[in-house]
Amino acid sequence: MTTPVHPATRIGHVHLKVADLDRAIAFYSGVLGFALQQKFGTRAAFLAAGDYHHHIGLNTWESLNGTPPPEGHTGLFHTAFLYPDRAQLADALRRVVDAGIPVEGAADHGVSEAIYISDPDGNGVELYRDRAQADWPRDADGNLAMVNDPLDLEALLAEAPAQAPR
Repeated sequence: MTTPVHPATRIGHVHLKVADLDRAIAFYSGVLGFALQQKFGTRAAFLAAGDYHHHIGLNTWESLNGTPPPEGHTGLFHTAFLYPDRAQLADALRRVVDAGIPVEGAADHGVSEAIYISDPDGNGVELYRDRAQADWPRDADGNLAMVNDPLDLEALLAEAPAQAPR
């Protein structure tokens, strides 16, 4: 048996190959609200929530004007952005809806609530919030028992914080 990784280990960032840097920045910053921390000319950019150096790296080094991989090929299924609570997940959903981005799926997994969309390059994006571990569904033996139930998006939107005037 291998030794498990330390439980405090986290995924620090995702770095994506994109076809059009400005289009990708418009999605991750303009729609989802991540702040542009640094841009390297026309070929790379780094975005973050808060004061972190970057949660999202974007580059066109090998993908400028490229196309998404065809169906049936390996690659990234989705990135997942964890929001601190249900209200902030609702805010993310409002941003997506206001931008006219189609919601491709939404689920209540028991442990979390998730919304699934795609970025302009066809990369899957999950926007989610976790429930407290004490509230996670368990079977009779105490094992995790995740589910895939529908998520009521209208009820979620109703919990979005008031928008600041623009």
